[in-house]
Amino acid sequence: MSKILLTGSTGFIGSNLLKELSKTNKVYITLRYPYKKLSLNTKNIYKIKYKNYNNLNIKLKHLRVDTAIHCATHYVKDHNSKDINKFTDSNILFGNIILENLEKMKVKKFINFSTVWEDNYRVNGFVNLYSFYKKSFSLIIQYYSKKFSKIKFYNLLITDTFGLGDKRPKIINTLKKNFKKNKITKIISKNLYLNILNVDDISNAVKIILNRKISPGKYIIKNIKEFKISELVNIFNKNSKIKLKIKWSSRKLIKSKIINHKKLSGWKPKKSNINNIINVIKN
Repeated sequence: MSKILLTGSTGFIGSNLLKELSKTNKVYITLRYPYKKLSLNTKNIYKIKYKNYNNLNIKLKHLRVDTAIHCATHYVKDHNSKDINKFTDSNILFGNIILENLEKMKVKKFINFSTVWEDNYRVNGFVNLYSFYKKSFSLIIQYYSKKFSKIKFYNLLITDTFGLGDKRPKIINTLKKNFKKNKITKIISKNLYLNILNVDDISNAVKIILNRKISPGKYIIKNIKEFKISELVNIFNKNSKIKLKIKWSSRKLIKSKIINHKKLSGWKPKKSNINNIINVIKN
């Protein structure tokens, strides 16, 4: 049974990882005051509660784990001045505290979650300030990968995600919410394309890194296929008595350019097809 430190365990991806990894591993989770209530409680979950970063530093120095998985993040698509402190705190400072303590915790593998947007500046500039912060943290990881040469560092660039239990204001959740209320959903374009992954496939990528000999580095975790939103709606409505009601704002082609990186050996999406998306909307 491995020992894993997991940050961001109350978020969507983190909570799903916690559920899966705690089945066969001891998982230590970080909880900052005021402490959020954890819906999942098993004998394999250990809480590291802290009030400030000095307090966290002291506790991490005495922790011994095999792997650290960094999911904690603060995401806002279009920020305002009030988001700056949260961006810096969650996307830079907190992760830096974890990195600084890796050697003390005897960590062998460090897994970080970033976004495919972090390298979009090569094509059209940074998508938003969030993507710039994620890129900045990736550069900090490069520094520590040289400082702690015996630790294997993995940076996973992921696309958008979906899954059961997701409460974020994402397009699939909006469709689900409005479907249940029989309301119209406004969508920016009939020709919007989505590259989207089931959170279960994200968990499987992490399990591969944990359990196999994977070379450290940056990997892209994306769907093989991009889905046209209008085709998804058409297939849904064809097979459902109750229809999705959509108001299309335009026919503009909206398709994100994703920079290619190494693919994770042995991984491919298995639960991210169009039927999986439809099932999440219905359930």
